[in-house]
Amino acid sequence: MKSIKKNIQKIPVFFHPQQLEFHPKYEWALGNRIKHPESTKRAESIFKAIKAEKDLFDLHIPERIPLSNIRDCHNYELVTLYNTAAGLPDGQEFYPSVFPQRKKANPDPTNIKHAGFYCFDSGTPLNNKTWLAASWSSASAFAAGEIVYKGKSKVSYAISRPPGHHASKDSYGGYCYFNNAAIVAKMLKKKGRVVILDIDFHHGNGTQEIFYNDDKVFTISIHGDPREYFPFFWGFSSESGAGKGEGYNLNVILPEKTKIAQYKKTLIETIIPTIKRFEADYLVLSAGFDTYKLDPVGNFSLETKDYQEIGKLISKLDIPTVILQEGGYFTKDLGKNVVSLLKGFC
Repeated sequence: MKSIKKNIQKIPVFFHPQQLEFHPKYEWALGNRIKHPESTKRAESIFKAIKAEKDLFDLHIPERIPLSNIRDCHNYELVTLYNTAAGLPDGQEFYPSVFPQRKKANPDPTNIKHAGFYCFDSGTPLNNKTWLAASWSSASAFAAGEIVYKGKSKVSYAISRPPGHHASKDSYGGYCYFNNAAIVAKMLKKKGRVVILDIDFHHGNGTQEIFYNDDKVFTISIHGDPREYFPFFWGFSSESGAGKGEGYNLNVILPEKTKIAQYKKTLIETIIPTIKRFEADYLVLSAGFDTYKLDPVGNFSLETKDYQEIGKLISKLDIPTVILQEGGYFTKDLGKNVVSLLKGFC
C-alpha cells in the first residue's frame, strides 16, 4: 500500500532584508545601560528556522507599504520625526532624555531633540535606519494582512522586526515605532469585525489606545502584571474601552512563572469564549515570545512545545488569521518557538 502524504497548505511568511539595517546599540533600563535586546539576531533566528521548514512555509519579500496606511494609524508629526532621524549621521543614535508634560510643550518634529515629546521610554532610540527598518516591518505586516484580506490564504505570518504593539497613534516606545497590528486591523476592518489577540508578555498599550473607542475591533491582551512590568501605566483589567468601544477591550493579567496549564485554562475559559461571542471575521495575533521560560525580559515559564498547543487552540476558532511578530528576546530559541506556534496552525 502506498503511503499517503497529508496535503498541507503552506503558510506565507513575509520579511524584507532591510529590516536588518537597524542596529540599536544599547538601552537604558531602570537606570542601567544594557546591550539592546531588540537586535537583528531576533529576525535572523526566526528567518533561519522558517527557511529550514520548506514544506510548511513560503517566504516572500513584501512590496513597499503605501504611506497612507501608516498615516491612517499614526499622525504626521510622528512620521516627520522618523524622517528627521533619517538625516542623522551614520553611527549616531538619539536617545530621548527629556520627557515634557504634553499639555505644557509645543514640539517640533523636525528637531530631533524634541523626540522625548513623542517617546515614552529611554530604550527606543532613533537613527538614520529607524524609518527604513520600521517601514519595511510594517510592509511585511501589511502584505501578510493583504493576502488574508484577499482570501488567498487562511493564515499568514510576518517577521515584523522592529515590533509594533507599544506604538500608539502619536507616540513610540518599547522598541516599537509603527503599530503593525493596527495597520493590519484597519485593513481587515473594511470587510468585517476584527479581534486583535496580543500574547506578548507585555501589555499592547499602543494597540489598545488606537482602538479604545472602536466597537468593530476587539482588543485582547494576556500579559504580566503591569504594576511590575513594562509598560507600567497600562494593561489593567479596569481598562475596558470607552464610548462606542466600551466593553471591547479585555486585559488578562497572569502571575509570574505562569506555565502552559494555566495559560491554556485562560485561553479556554476566558479568551476563546470572548472571541466567539464577538463573532469576529478576522483575527490578528500579536505573537510575542518573551513568555518563554528563558527570556531575559519576561517572567512566564512557557516551553517551546507549549507554543504549538497555543497555536492549535487558537486555530480551532477557524477564523482567517494574520500572525505578527512582537517580542521574544532569547534569540537562541526564538526561531524554534515561532515555528512551534505556527505548526499549531498547519
